[in-house]
Amino acid sequence: MANVGAVISSIRNIMRQDRGISGDAQRLEQLGWMLFLKIIDDKDQELEITKDDYESVIPEKFQWRNWAADTEGITGDELLEFIDSNAEGNRGLFATLRNLSSNTNPKRAAIVKEVFEGSNNFMKSGYEMRKVINKLNEIDFNSSKDKQVFGDIYESILVELRDAGNKGEYYTPRAVTQLMTKMTNPKLGEKVLDPAAGTGGFLTEAIDHIRSEYVHTVDDEHILQNSITGWELKPVAYVLGLTNLILHEIDIPEYIYRDSLKVEYNGIKAKDKVDVILANPPFGASIADGVETNFPSSYRCKESADLFVILMLQLLKPNGRCAIVLPDGSITGDGVKARIREKLLTDCNLHTIIRLPQSTFFPATVSTNLLFFEKGSPTKEIWYYEHKLPEGQKSYSKTKPIQFNEFQPIVDWWDNRVENDQAWKVKVEDLKDWDLDIKNPVQEEEEKMPSSNELLEKLNKSFEKSQGIIKEIKQLVG
Repeated sequence: MANVGAVISSIRNIMRQDRGISGDAQRLEQLGWMLFLKIIDDKDQELEITKDDYESVIPEKFQWRNWAADTEGITGDELLEFIDSNAEGNRGLFATLRNLSSNTNPKRAAIVKEVFEGSNNFMKSGYEMRKVINKLNEIDFNSSKDKQVFGDIYESILVELRDAGNKGEYYTPRAVTQLMTKMTNPKLGEKVLDPAAGTGGFLTEAIDHIRSEYVHTVDDEHILQNSITGWELKPVAYVLGLTNLILHEIDIPEYIYRDSLKVEYNGIKAKDKVDVILANPPFGASIADGVETNFPSSYRCKESADLFVILMLQLLKPNGRCAIVLPDGSITGDGVKARIREKLLTDCNLHTIIRLPQSTFFPATVSTNLLFFEKGSPTKEIWYYEHKLPEGQKSYSKTKPIQFNEFQPIVDWWDNRVENDQAWKVKVEDLKDWDLDIKNPVQEEEEKMPSSNELLEKLNKSFEKSQGIIKEIKQLVG
């Protein structure tokens, strides 16, 4: 089994030698379509064995196995022409796949077409590209157990996304997605949606959860295949998320490239609504001009996370369940923020808020909360649970991220709720202006920092005491 971290590191170093690659965004886009093409071909080969008459939608010439898998295969200018050529009668890989169609499997063909319409080949050296291809061939996704190789490579890419500045909005720690999915408990036959799907972490957790708990037959698997949906706007995250679902054995992912906030609010009908929403909507992100006018006037604002809350309330079926990540800025504040929270608490039973340490989404240092609610009846009381850092640990970091086993006390408490040092409940009528930023009432107050005047007074007393001691010593010596 390849050391995936080392492979990704090697690929990064190779791409740095190519004059066509400029910065993280281009490198990740390049890696995205190459990973997609390799993985979809791996899965096609599996399906050719397990399904009668299955045929890949990708023309034989451009299937990864036929041009990329051989380490001594085409390279240099020949490889670049194979990828980039637009010549009539000699169309290259991109020109072919951007115009792909299939009568036998139109949906899968449309997925491939969408990926390549939104991607580019930035590499200018066919020799460096061959090195990258050969590195990718060291990873055999089909041989891995429990998607461990998959998990490692995506963790590596997600860290890259996280560290690339504004792309950090895609990254949700795996432990958090596991907890939110487990507590929401999506079931077989329920429609699951993530309208801010990023690289698909919540959806793949839902797939794994449903498979392990509820899928027992081929018919069950068929139901699951048609119950998972993701929406994503960012091109690199979209390709990675799509690839993620294919790796999780979803043959034709319903993974849609779209701006969720542009989905016509009043056009959402009963057939469009879902049973479960799991999401970490981007917060503090810019929204397209005029997007807020898609929403009712009482809830229009420029904060993406707040608009996502309103959208998700509209997308949930009656009795639908939702678990979302929200910053402190969305659970407090007046004006439109208060009106959005009022709608949430009036339309839904917001039964639980888990408060996380600031460093959970390292390197971002923002206070975040996990909100769990069910649509259909108003909130009467809210349970809060304050998750604390492991004993002796001052913060989460790149080398010490949050781990799922830290949440075991929450899992144990979930169905047998009692108030304790970390858990408390609040009646909705006791909220002021629908403010949900409620501190732990049993938490000991942190020692107050002394004021400047207090510090000066202490310092002055210390000097006086020192002078007194010096005077006594002089008297003794004299």
